[in-house]
Amino acid sequence: MTPEELSAAISACLTQAVAAGEIAVEVPDTVRVERPKSREHGDWATNIALQLGKKAGMAPRDFAQMLVRRLSEVPGVGAVEIAGPGFLNITVDAAAAGELARSIVEAGAGFGHNQALAGHVVNMEFVSANPTGPLHIGHTRWAALGDAIARVLRASGAEVTSEYYINDAGNQMNVFARSVYNRMHGLPVPEGGYPGEYIKELADIVQAAAPELAEQDEATALPKLRELAYTAQLADIKSTLADFGVHFDVFYSESTLHEGGAVADAVARLREQGHIFDLEGAVWLRTTDFGDDKDRVLIRANGEPTYFAADAAYYLSKKDRGFSEKIYLLGADHHGYVNRLKAIAACAGDDKDKNIEVLIGQLISVNGAKLSKRAGNIIELRDLINWIGADALRYSLARYPADSPIALDPEQLKKNTNDNPVFYVQYAHARSFGASANAVAKGVTRESFDAALLTDPSENELLAVLGQFPSVVAGAAQSREPHRIARYVEQVAGAYHSWYAATRVTPLGDEPVQEVHHTRLWLNDATTQVLANGLGLLGVSAPERM
Repeated sequence: MTPEELSAAISACLTQAVAAGEIAVEVPDTVRVERPKSREHGDWATNIALQLGKKAGMAPRDFAQMLVRRLSEVPGVGAVEIAGPGFLNITVDAAAAGELARSIVEAGAGFGHNQALAGHVVNMEFVSANPTGPLHIGHTRWAALGDAIARVLRASGAEVTSEYYINDAGNQMNVFARSVYNRMHGLPVPEGGYPGEYIKELADIVQAAAPELAEQDEATALPKLRELAYTAQLADIKSTLADFGVHFDVFYSESTLHEGGAVADAVARLREQGHIFDLEGAVWLRTTDFGDDKDRVLIRANGEPTYFAADAAYYLSKKDRGFSEKIYLLGADHHGYVNRLKAIAACAGDDKDKNIEVLIGQLISVNGAKLSKRAGNIIELRDLINWIGADALRYSLARYPADSPIALDPEQLKKNTNDNPVFYVQYAHARSFGASANAVAKGVTRESFDAALLTDPSENELLAVLGQFPSVVAGAAQSREPHRIARYVEQVAGAYHSWYAATRVTPLGDEPVQEVHHTRLWLNDATTQVLANGLGLLGVSAPERM
């Protein structure tokens, strides 16, 4: 019996009591059940009697007593006790608890998936680094967290499009192109230009693709050179993301907003909404009406659009593409963008508290990390992957809330010891996978299953932890906190290691295979599945051997 099944059973008991005239109260959509602080108090606990007792005109303990009578008749419920002012402590019988092992194995990769966010259509934009250089440590956290959040949202029923906004418009692209041009001709880096060795690599790529550019003057060469260098740099970014296990559904080009008239159209649409005003030759958006600290210029007096105009057009593009919810993941230096982005949403006729969400992440540091030889003044993501490993890096970044600063210790993350969290969890998966293979080799199979045989205290503990997975996933999705998944799989690993030490899946020596061994194989394999599913939501591999 999973927590969700127990919650549904309690709701059914409440509905029956209302129908029988025992209570008059509105039954909540979901009844919360959670693990008690001490397992001596049962497998699960709920405070529903405290929540509804007074509303029903009853003392909470009397309300609880009514529930005890009904819950005690529910199949799979072993005992129900009232504690304190009206808490209910519920013990599930061994057979009902053990059935969970079979249901997990049969659900496979789908176990943990839920429909908590069904009907939500989400556009999630993250990373969105300028295509003028390689990805660096500043982009690393959002690559890991953004991808994990998208995975968790999908597992909770949401329809998610992950999107990378390519800032390929504006003067920065011209400076980038001139940097490549100068490197091709042995000239100094232009003022404000890009000095890294990767510029030399891009110059070589451009030279090979279009050797005639080397003979042309800058004005003639720049348009084609810019396109070739930009394409090569974007390919490098995509390759690095792929090595990190991050894949975007959409790469959206900022330049298309300008070239296709979307910026001008956005200004016209916002004017129709009544939020545009003209002042001193410039076109302004009155964002102060919706919490921004000052109004924002969309079109300068010289007729040039601002970056903010592109931001407005981009938001409207997401709205037009049918995304009712837009999530932006921004770095710690972008706090000032929160109110202005929400103001755009409000000016566009959306609810700034429902249709847009801006998540701000704190910085990370990596002890001992060295500046990139290619880029010169940054720590490249590719170097971090090669040094620490994609799994360790992703797991460690997803293990903490986005708003907490992180200092990673690479030497710790490379240790094959239990005090390295990613190793601890991956080893549990490999251990359970190996235990299954060894058991099968000894004649243990999943052809039979008797849930009532799973009576060891360590089995009860492991089953209780495994049963929480769907609610953990739903909670992580609703709060946008994939670190809940990381902390959860560590609990699973701990419970599994304890169970592994206390029981045996494979008979010892020449002992015959018994029914309990077949049944424990189901529990072992259920653990393997939950660990794999949890790691998968973090974009981390589940190795079969370590």
